[in-house]
Amino acid sequence: MQNSTNSNANYRYQITIIGILFAVFGFVTWLNSILIPFLKKSCELSDQQAYYVATAFFFAYFVMALPSSWILERLGTKKGMTLGLFIMSAGALIFIPAAEARSYGMFLSGLFVLGTGLALLQTASNPYVSVIGPIESAAKRISIMGICNKAAGIMANLLFGTLLLKNADAIQKQLTDAAITAEAKAQLLSDLANRVVMPYSVMAFFLAIVGIVIYRSSLPDISTQASHEADGDTELSRGRTSIFQFPHTLLGALAIFTYVGAEVMAGDVITIYGKNLGFSEDTSKFFTTFGLIGLLVGYFVSIILIPKHVTQERWLAVSAVLGIVLSVVSYFASGSVAVGCLAAMGFSNAVMWPAIFPIGIKDLGRFTNTGSALLIMGILGGAVIPPFYGWLYERSGLGLDFRAAFLAIMFVCYGYILFYAFRGSKPR
Repeated sequence: MQNSTNSNANYRYQITIIGILFAVFGFVTWLNSILIPFLKKSCELSDQQAYYVATAFFFAYFVMALPSSWILERLGTKKGMTLGLFIMSAGALIFIPAAEARSYGMFLSGLFVLGTGLALLQTASNPYVSVIGPIESAAKRISIMGICNKAAGIMANLLFGTLLLKNADAIQKQLTDAAITAEAKAQLLSDLANRVVMPYSVMAFFLAIVGIVIYRSSLPDISTQASHEADGDTELSRGRTSIFQFPHTLLGALAIFTYVGAEVMAGDVITIYGKNLGFSEDTSKFFTTFGLIGLLVGYFVSIILIPKHVTQERWLAVSAVLGIVLSVVSYFASGSVAVGCLAAMGFSNAVMWPAIFPIGIKDLGRFTNTGSALLIMGILGGAVIPPFYGWLYERSGLGLDFRAAFLAIMFVCYGYILFYAFRGSKPR
């Protein structure tokens, strides 16, 4: 009885620590939806250039996922997480000289460093949540982590949206006023860019403090938490010599690629999408928050349904179909209905990471860490798809407006996820 009580206490302790980390992921990641319109204005960028915010941030996941797996094997889970948080703190500090110089390149460098730290944290924490309980209910546990993630994302959007995009429409009028001098315009842009200094300084300090807390915690390494199957061989992994011999993992990495691309499109692009529909910037800066609320609702529904009432594979398929329907409606609708469809995609996206990740690492045995890193590399979709979307309607010459380009991309993304739910997810 005492051992059972201690086991439950340890489980709650570990889940709480990982929940804090998922809140950090959400807070930092969902700031991109504010940074895209903010840097577009302060650094005088086109839509396509502004979307490179997502490219710099998510490309770090692709570059650092496998090195992160190597680092975690040598340092262990706890020290690796601590290192990731300190790297993120350094990335936030880069925003200070970037603002002083009003250098878009330096801002992107800071975002890449932030993404590097997050890649290390994600590579450690996602398989941790997957293996500390039955794989069939992993989507439920990751959904709980998703609530921590998106609640922090909502907080980040409301706080940083107010700080960075305050009086955005009034500033835009001043910048486009024919009577404004070059000196006055440069000063106005400089003052705007320097709005990031205080909040990112505080964030750097906070990330360092969390790193110290994690280092001093009693969080065990993932190797002591994983089942014997994750440490050794499973029936599926026995006799195999490479992660590339697991089709459900390779196809899962592509599913993560399309899912993250779709989520960034619905969450980060919604601000500029709303502005292109005619909404003011002071109004559209809060649109991402509606999408995050949709994600939260989706997580709660997933927790209720999985696995008691529906399998994670079936719910993934239903969500992909819903994403396709919302994409089509957003194309034909206008105004608030069109924006509402993008926000509602948060609901359809909610189960995708919680379902795809545990399915992708299922039955990998001794290849679990490498498979996890491969799936993390799929986050590259957030780096590639948004700027491709900007190119598609701004410069491709195909005659697509921003709505038609959005529909085309989302149809492909959700269509592939639907295929993965029905066929690609089967271990074989």
